[in-house]
Amino acid sequence: MEEDFKYLVRIARKDIDGNKTFFNALNTIKGVGTGFSKAIAISLGFELDQKIGYVSDDDIKKIEEALKNPKKHNIPDWMLNRRNDYETGETQHLIESDLAMKLREDLNRMRKTRSYKGRRHEVGLPVRGQRTKSTFRKGSSVGVRRRKGQIQ
Repeated sequence: MEEDFKYLVRIARKDIDGNKTFFNALNTIKGVGTGFSKAIAISLGFELDQKIGYVSDDDIKKIEEALKNPKKHNIPDWMLNRRNDYETGETQHLIESDLAMKLREDLNRMRKTRSYKGRRHEVGLPVRGQRTKSTFRKGSSVGVRRRKGQIQ
């Protein structure tokens, strides 16, 4: 059993430490959270506390396939991170660089159309309606300025 242990496992273009459990190993992939990694483990029949270094190469290919096409492995649509895509209308799950690229495209689209969210992103202010009186104070608007030569 020790001969089959791999100290580095490559899943979805990311090197993962082989000493991590299956649950924690999938969480290190960007775009895969705790619930999604648990759903993949259950649908593929893995134990959550099994070390990822002992997983065979065939099983790693199954894991990658489940990450690419979660619908084929009976993972519900509400667990996926890209529902009703803006351009295609499809529901899909994106990971790693694909997720970062789509997020960047969404922000650029909001900036181009000059939507409220796009303008708030441009300026660096909170987008989702938080208070700004006491929080988000960074930059030159912090504190009170005094003129030089003013008597205290």
